[in-house]
Amino acid sequence: MKSICEEVVSLRRYLVVANQTLGGEHLIQKVKELMTEGPCRFHVLVPATAPKEYAVYTEGQAEAIAQKRLDDGLARFRDLGVETNGEVGDPSPFEAIADVLRDEEFDAIILSTLPAGASRWLKQDLHHRVERSFGLPVTHIVGEPEPAP
Repeated sequence: MKSICEEVVSLRRYLVVANQTLGGEHLIQKVKELMTEGPCRFHVLVPATAPKEYAVYTEGQAEAIAQKRLDDGLARFRDLGVETNGEVGDPSPFEAIADVLRDEEFDAIILSTLPAGASRWLKQDLHHRVERSFGLPVTHIVGEPEPAP
């Protein structure tokens, strides 16, 4: 007979980091894949990065765009039956990740970026910097940008 502890299935926690690619099908497919592997929960982090669509912008505009993307992304995840929450973070994706990891623990990070050439995050070598600095597995996926809200 199994003990109570043996019957409890471990809940995996994932930190999803995305901005312009949060609405992409590539990310939905990854979430679905992870859900088939067992119980999991997702925390979505949208760094309030400078919007490329605007020559001039305010910090408030960047945060409003990030918040709109977060709200839309959380709604899409919840439509899949995913347990999720999220937040808008620091404009620097590295600092935003560091801020979240100070308060919460995760099993892995999913980093969604634009394709090479268009992605500022790839130019910053964000994937490798995060992996080295925080010691968590990082899955990097590439998506297309969604239109600015």
